[in-house]
Amino acid sequence: MHSDAPGGRPPRSRLARAARLAALPAAHVGRSAVGLGRRIGGRPAEAVAAQVQQRTAEQLFATLGQLKGGAMKVGQAMSAMEAALPEQLVGPYREALVRLQEAAPPMPTAMVHAQLDRAFPGGWQRHLRDFDDRHVAAASVGQVHRATWSDGTPVAVKIQYPGAADALVADLGMLQPLAPVISAAMPGLDVRELIAELRARLVDELDYAREAESQTAFADAYRDDPDIAVPDVLAAEDVVLVTRWQDGTPLSRVIATGAPADRDRAGLVLVRLLLSAPVRTRRLHGDPHPGNFRLLPDGRLGVLDFGATEPMPTGWPTRLGPLLAAGRDGDAAELHRIAAAAGLLQPGRVDAAALMALLDPYLEPLRRPEYRFTRSWLQEQTRRASDPLSSTARTQRRLTIPPRHLLLQRVASGLAGVLCSLGATVPVDAEARRWLPGYDAGSAPTPA
Repeated sequence: MHSDAPGGRPPRSRLARAARLAALPAAHVGRSAVGLGRRIGGRPAEAVAAQVQQRTAEQLFATLGQLKGGAMKVGQAMSAMEAALPEQLVGPYREALVRLQEAAPPMPTAMVHAQLDRAFPGGWQRHLRDFDDRHVAAASVGQVHRATWSDGTPVAVKIQYPGAADALVADLGMLQPLAPVISAAMPGLDVRELIAELRARLVDELDYAREAESQTAFADAYRDDPDIAVPDVLAAEDVVLVTRWQDGTPLSRVIATGAPADRDRAGLVLVRLLLSAPVRTRRLHGDPHPGNFRLLPDGRLGVLDFGATEPMPTGWPTRLGPLLAAGRDGDAAELHRIAAAAGLLQPGRVDAAALMALLDPYLEPLRRPEYRFTRSWLQEQTRRASDPLSSTARTQRRLTIPPRHLLLQRVASGLAGVLCSLGATVPVDAEARRWLPGYDAGSAPTPA
């Protein structure tokens, strides 16, 4: 793959990155024009649209992955919503998304060593033995190598890309014009809101000291836990983060080829992690895309990345449990009262019946002892949300999400997307009763 920058360094100049990103809308328009011509020539419209969508996605994911930085981060966030894709496109998209999550153009060896020299000026070889110059994973701001720590512990060494900060800053003003292209590749995704929310948080991921602090808090909270495994941090030195090595099957592979029992187990422990973390760590894990998790041989969920976490000093918002309980029990008036008190509604513009109609499908997993998440469920919710003429879409536009809850909303959406990609059957109600204060009240779910 061609690169504007030497050997895997993300292109840093605004001109170079803008040229890459600007090529995407132009290419999409060109493909759409060709598609129109083929429809006029007699090819079925749906087949042509699917081909345009598939080729748009392939170019989009390849470009986002090569640019890394904020551009790749958007692609990773999109990967959590893979289940919303039409069935005929799932295979090609999944392949592109797995490539995006598990690999990206690597840094050259000399650049890797230079970053290690910067982090360990006394000689990194004294700390890291058997360092493998081949990277084993790539993320939006860094790549991971395998090595052995000085005491013999197998470790993962995350090394930040040179120029990652510049690349992030350059991306912030350039991603917005991509919204039509991303929407074409993944219809129904609220791209502008996603980019705005990512813009507010991307720079945090450059701070490996902050990430180490969050990971240590999770590791301490879940030490010896039967369901969650968090590797200990051994060193955090500027542009390098060293943690214990963790084997396991990437969640993206479980999604692609996992057995039903593994899919259900992965779904359960992922729900348990995300619901329990604000209680046990006073932090929210804010990035549930599949590349951040592994299913370990003993059934635990390995959690690998803590670059996006949100402090929650008092745990879950006090109104969340009662809000969900009211919706679960079909109490439209109480649901509306709590939502209004929490500032979630534009005054006088959403009545109780409209709010319940909007939220009812999302509350269905809470009304049964176990709920099977399916692609068709998510595709239907995506259709409802993206149809500008539907009453539910009009109601949704009249909601007001306070800025402090935007990450929580994205985590919930991402979690639903991953569960649907897994096709997992999960006792969501039982987990909510265990971890959400104020939720364990009212009626119990009726067996299906």
